[in-house]
Amino acid sequence: MHRTSLARLTGLALIASMVGGLTASASAAGTLNGAGSSLIAPLMANWSADFNARNSVAVNYSAVGSGAGIAQISARTVDFGASDAPMTPAQFSGCNGCVQVPWALTATVTAVNIPGVKTLKLTGPVIAGIYLGQITNWNDPKIKALNKGVKLPGMSITPVYRSDGSGDTYVITDYLSRVSGTWKSQVGNATSVSFPKGVGGKGNDGVTAVVGSTQGAIGYVSAYYAIQHHLTVAAIKNRAGKFEYPNLKNIKNAASVVKSVPANNEMHIVNPSKRAKIAYPMSTFTYAIVPTTSPQATALS
Repeated sequence: MHRTSLARLTGLALIASMVGGLTASASAAGTLNGAGSSLIAPLMANWSADFNARNSVAVNYSAVGSGAGIAQISARTVDFGASDAPMTPAQFSGCNGCVQVPWALTATVTAVNIPGVKTLKLTGPVIAGIYLGQITNWNDPKIKALNKGVKLPGMSITPVYRSDGSGDTYVITDYLSRVSGTWKSQVGNATSVSFPKGVGGKGNDGVTAVVGSTQGAIGYVSAYYAIQHHLTVAAIKNRAGKFEYPNLKNIKNAASVVKSVPANNEMHIVNPSKRAKIAYPMSTFTYAIVPTTSPQATALS
């Protein structure tokens, strides 16, 4: 992958803020506690430092995963949650008066560890086949057909998935459910699913570690973690027939299909229509989960 371009995405807008990030005005010194998405954690560190400098309010954020973040804000053990997956009706009910605010754009990437291979093209059906256990070697004809001129080894594929409730899992299973009928009927789409094949890793850090230490591995992580650990990221074929990387322009192009915002703020830009010609197909919104009433209302507003 073009590391300079991907680094620009992560550094400038890993995640392009949709509401200005944490720019609220707080009336007095204090602390806000949040938990959730590990994907958003690098940006949260930058936001938190700026917010504290401007408002004398410290922000403590725990990257425990989207599912755990929703659970913690529902239990009111934190002041806000963060999730890369929109809340389900049951989660809305359990959160007792929460709203989800799309506050950033990002993407889930497929990272691979194939000795000697620095560029790789994949399609949604091929990724589904790998995680279903139907494609088991890197020199499978379906992969070779996408990568003419690339010397792919006869090496076993080790799929790696998130063992915890994860927005990244939601994104990739949403994508695979849209491109593979078999995946949709046998596995489905959620923050936590039963993967037919592979090994688990906890958090983006865990998946990154397994992929980085396992030759032949493929896993899904946020762009930031792939950059930090020098992993090769695959280009994925979009509905316009183009193989794209998760650079800023490609994520923004995916978001361009959004023309209106529903009442619950849930928006889907995974696998957008072919009108989004350069869209990266696993682009997504990520959400802040905040209660409508809170002792910290001034700082959260």
